[in-house]
Amino acid sequence: MKLLKRILLVLLIVLLGWIWLERENLWAFPDIISAYTAKEYCSCRYVMNNDAEYCRGYVKQWLPTSAFNDDPVSKTITVSGMGRSNSAQWQSERQGCRLNP
Repeated sequence: MKLLKRILLVLLIVLLGWIWLERENLWAFPDIISAYTAKEYCSCRYVMNNDAEYCRGYVKQWLPTSAFNDDPVSKTITVSGMGRSNSAQWQSERQGCRLNP
């Protein structure tokens, strides 16, 4: 029993050390979900000219988004997920879509 506790303690320390080393990447992860969805949907919809229903299925992920807004007038997509929000906008045929800062 003591050996099992020691092994679990060592594993916990290793896990905490890994989390500390990867803290910047782990902090950026929630942004990736909404940014990827906004950019890929914008490209699917306005660069490739697919219909909205197809593009929603194309960008669907196993982590759900909490808000999704497609403004066809300005060709801007805004997506929220995991507490972060990002938007992408169609620039031109030559430039495609760009994430907004």
